Amino acid sequence: MYFLMSFYLLMLSIYFLIMFLKFLIFKTKMIFLWNLMMINSMKIEYILYLDWMSFLFMSTVLMISSMVILYSTEYMKMDKSLKRFMWLIIIFVLSMIFMIISMNMFSILLGWDGLGLSSYCLVAYYKNKKSFNSSMITILMNRVGDIMIILSISLMMYLGSLNFMMLNNLNLMILYLILIAAITKSAQIPFSPWLPMAMTAPTPISALVHSSTLVTAGVYLMIRFNHLMNKNFMFFLFILSMLTMFMAGLTANFEYDLKKIIALSTLSQLGLMMMTISLNLTKLTFFHLITHAMFKSLLFLCAGIIIHNYFNNQDIRFISILNFKIPFIYSTFNIATLTLCGLPFLSGFYSKDMIIEMFNMMSNNYLMYTMMYLSMSTTVSYSFRLIFYISLKSPKMNNMSFYLSNNMMNYSLLILLIMSMFYGSIINWILFSSLNKIFLTKMMKLIIFFILMFTMLLMLILNNIKMNKIFYKNIIIFKFMNMMWLLPLMDKKIKMKLIFMSNKFNYFNDMGWLEQVSSKKIINKIMIMYKFKNIFKLNMMLMMMFLSYLMLIMKYY
Repeated sequence: MYFLMSFYLLMLSIYFLIMFLKFLIFKTKMIFLWNLMMINSMKIEYILYLDWMSFLFMSTVLMISSMVILYSTEYMKMDKSLKRFMWLIIIFVLSMIFMIISMNMFSILLGWDGLGLSSYCLVAYYKNKKSFNSSMITILMNRVGDIMIILSISLMMYLGSLNFMMLNNLNLMILYLILIAAITKSAQIPFSPWLPMAMTAPTPISALVHSSTLVTAGVYLMIRFNHLMNKNFMFFLFILSMLTMFMAGLTANFEYDLKKIIALSTLSQLGLMMMTISLNLTKLTFFHLITHAMFKSLLFLCAGIIIHNYFNNQDIRFISILNFKIPFIYSTFNIATLTLCGLPFLSGFYSKDMIIEMFNMMSNNYLMYTMMYLSMSTTVSYSFRLIFYISLKSPKMNNMSFYLSNNMMNYSLLILLIMSMFYGSIINWILFSSLNKIFLTKMMKLIIFFILMFTMLLMLILNNIKMNKIFYKNIIIFKFMNMMWLLPLMDKKIKMKLIFMSNKFNYFNDMGWLEQVSSKKIINKIMIMYKFKNIFKLNMMLMMMFLSYLMLIMKYY
């Protein structure tokens, strides 16, 4: 059953890929519009928008979903709730497709909420305290984005339409709300902590949800809204994305949890995508989004097999010398990691190299250049640190028996490996068929390769000699870096303050003057007065009857 489900999704992905080529070559766009009703002067419409971008994104999502389902049939075959797991994946994929093809704020909200709800259920899949805490933080942080979209819908109502693609300009407040919604879903600073915490979900979920689809929803929303954003928004987004990219890369160099390192690399790449959007390079952003989805899902699936082989241990200090034990997984993992670095002629190179070259051509200040190159060097640094620990370091834990991957798992990895190696070059030749005019000096052109080689050598030297103990033994530096610049503590303090504020608000308002003037209290008082009035009338009648009876007695006597 699950094999057929995977096969159908793969066939649908290939069909959407063919439609992408057709729509791109003939420059076709299709809009399906249903007029549902009209309230006063506002039209309530449902719109489906199909273009080459939506078809390519849907094809990528369905292909990764197909491979994840095929992989999960073996990876989670002993799980008693496998059926529930598969249905949650299908609900998530449908919500993602619903959001991709929508150009109406109301229908985007439905897909957005579907993503948040299914993600919450998948993070809390394993029934333990850590999973429940992580899922609660995930949904609360994503709920901020949901509220921002709801507020933007309410503010867009005065325009008479919720179709943002048909508008030339929008109110500044609406744009701010949409920007906050995008950075919450894509885990930019200060909403970054939820992404590493969501790694308590099963590894196939991390491959599908937290690497390629859910976290890129905010990036995709910003691509669609790009024509409405002004320079001030773009500069604000640029600062946030650069800080996120640098913070995630630096934190990954101090992390030992395998899945969290890959999650932080995802966060770093999301920062790169947001930075590219802020430079108005939307086509290039989308290109990097697609290539990143392929090799990052491959990286997560390889990590799942490695964790299985080491009895669910995720500490990279105990994982080593895989090349003799599981050579295919070892090779695949290293190729995916090198693709993440942007090694020449792999998929990641075509998008990353072009982004950096376009960035170099723009008139930016020295601080921006410094932040950009530091962030790029941290990416190379944590990638080679991962390769060093898994491939070269002597083992600290002996494993007597290895769980060999099944053919089903190997097929899914093989397809994603081929896509990770060649997908970038193919899409690059299709999307950017005309040569981009890039004018750079020889030094600016070669500085990328110099940084790549220098960081790689520096990382190997630091890991071989004992200089890294200066950082790792200093508890203050280590905790500051390992805890993402203390962002989780800040979020915790803000939440506690909000709870105390709401408690005070409840005490002084709901239980204070508001309680006395609320509709319920007024109705209760009216009822009391009404009852008193009825009792008064009854007493008056009884008194009149008594007096009349008394007068009759006095008359006869």
